[in-house]
Amino acid sequence: MVGMRGAYGYNDNGNEGGVVVGGGEAEAEIAAMAVLHKVAAPPAQSTASKLKARVKETFFPDDPFRGFKGKPLTTKWVMAVQYLFPILDWVPSYSFSLFKSDLVAGLTIASLAIPQGISYAKLASLPPIIGLYSSFVPPMVYAVLGSSRDLAVGPVSIASLIMGSMLRQAVSPAAEPLLFLQLAFTSTFFAGLVQASLGILRLGFIIDFLSKATLVGFMAGAAIIVSLQQLKALLGIVHFTTEMGLVPVMASVIHHTKEWSWQTILMAVCFLVLLLTARHVSMKWPKLFWVSACAPLACVIVSTLLVFLFKAQKHGISIIGQLKCGLNRPSWDKLLFDPQYLGLTVKTGLVTGIISLTEGVAVGRTFASLKDYQVDGNKEMMAIGLMNIVGSCTSCYVTTGAFSRSAVNHNAGCKTAMSNVIMALTVMVTLLFLMPLFVYTPNVVLGAIIIAAVIGLIDLPAVYNIWKMDKMDFLVCLCAFAGVIFISVQQGLAIAVGISIFRVLLQITRPKMMIQGNIKGTDIYRNLHQYKDAQRVPGFLILTVEAPINFANTNYLNERIKRWIEEESSAGTKQSELHFVILDLSAVPAIDTSGISFLIDLKKSTEKHGLELILVNPTGEVMEKIQRANDAHGHFKSDSLYLTTGEAVASLSTFSKMTAP
Repeated sequence: MVGMRGAYGYNDNGNEGGVVVGGGEAEAEIAAMAVLHKVAAPPAQSTASKLKARVKETFFPDDPFRGFKGKPLTTKWVMAVQYLFPILDWVPSYSFSLFKSDLVAGLTIASLAIPQGISYAKLASLPPIIGLYSSFVPPMVYAVLGSSRDLAVGPVSIASLIMGSMLRQAVSPAAEPLLFLQLAFTSTFFAGLVQASLGILRLGFIIDFLSKATLVGFMAGAAIIVSLQQLKALLGIVHFTTEMGLVPVMASVIHHTKEWSWQTILMAVCFLVLLLTARHVSMKWPKLFWVSACAPLACVIVSTLLVFLFKAQKHGISIIGQLKCGLNRPSWDKLLFDPQYLGLTVKTGLVTGIISLTEGVAVGRTFASLKDYQVDGNKEMMAIGLMNIVGSCTSCYVTTGAFSRSAVNHNAGCKTAMSNVIMALTVMVTLLFLMPLFVYTPNVVLGAIIIAAVIGLIDLPAVYNIWKMDKMDFLVCLCAFAGVIFISVQQGLAIAVGISIFRVLLQITRPKMMIQGNIKGTDIYRNLHQYKDAQRVPGFLILTVEAPINFANTNYLNERIKRWIEEESSAGTKQSELHFVILDLSAVPAIDTSGISFLIDLKKSTEKHGLELILVNPTGEVMEKIQRANDAHGHFKSDSLYLTTGEAVASLSTFSKMTAP
């Protein structure tokens, strides 16, 4: 049968040809078959060329150096320096009008960064001054190396929470404050090293394993954990649990009701309502963004005055206390690489580095899309990484671009990264001259500021959309949320990432397959379950695979196809007896040696049952490997390869009619 059909459609060399058969009907059928298109193999390429193309697409999909082509050597050097230091790209054309916009934005985010820096440092169990140090040096470094115009750099709540909780498992910040500080700086160093390495080695795709569903669930859970931790300050509890889970925190709150301070609670409620109201006003009327931006600093000022005037520290309201004036002190001598703590600092740096990097890159890309400019993800990773390495040597802990601060920066009309410099200079003035003013700042206000900041991380509309779109993604989101709430922040994240990876593996090992049918009156073939107009073609089993075929899924594909063949054969009548199995490979982008062996074994298996296996539209790599298999053993001749399902069915149906007795 195969050899005979080759004479009608293609000869054994794959060239179009034909034989003359008597009768006008046969001539018409042959004429119709003559329009069959040959399945072409891709142009021959050397192994080195293929490897080069694969490496380029893997590590340089954005082709960052395409602008260098055809440029003089001097221009290339200038462009290379501008690529490494983006500040040199916009400073030469910087104008006074741009500076005015950046000045307003910088002063606005500084009013937010100062109270948040103090608050987040306490969240990480670090001295409050470290939060301000981290709002001074890192923004200056990012302004030189970063490519985002809108990213406002500084400490963030989630990274602060994770660092504090992980380091507290080994060292008590109250009993050994210097050691705890050393571990924080060392963890920041490793976080920066991980971030910069991912950017330099072009491995940014690794952070893509943190899917949107994972991040939404993780952020929501972390926001609740962060808020629960503030109950210590909001209720005035002195003896509070060091654990992070929902159950131990609530148990600690209930067991220490005698320590609750009504003065603290009253102040907490008042300032929390004020902050949340300011946030609501800014969300409802975006032009009033400055209301929520200035509210934290206003709360700090008002609460400090109240405590000072009424001597509230003598009535159960705890205060920050004395903070020394002065700029960041060098801390490279405090980096601790002791083998006893090396594993802890590397682990903490890895987790906080990945989380803060994901947040920073995502925020940068979000605002870049709003202003229609490009942000280089790998360049951002290098900038954030080097920023944290420098920060670890200048008394800073992990920093990145926070969404709330960047949103204020964007709404305030920032034009360049100069807004970060303005913010840093404002923090510098605060460090040099204004620190004594924070002596009477109550801790309860810092707790309220943190809650008002992290509440925006609970994105209920996003959770609802995930539920509507994909129930499996919703399960990942729910696991991330529950893991963070009931186990721990890092383990909750690990569970969610593990489920996401398992889902990807499941998609690889159990690829989608479907039976196709013909839409009547056309040569279009589509999924029978999706299109009601699609009808089965008698004598044909038309299957399509929508995934790469490799060692991980060949057994599944083999078993699934054989089961379909058995079902079709047992259900068929004399008129619809199965003769051909068509495998549409249009959606198969790649195949390995195991995949080729699977196709060969499937062809042999179908021939034993008197059936014929037809392959439709194998893509470039797949066709190339099929051709190599043919060169060695000749398993797939030209008459078993078709460009479209329509041509295959038309040709095979015609041939069946001609050979029918």
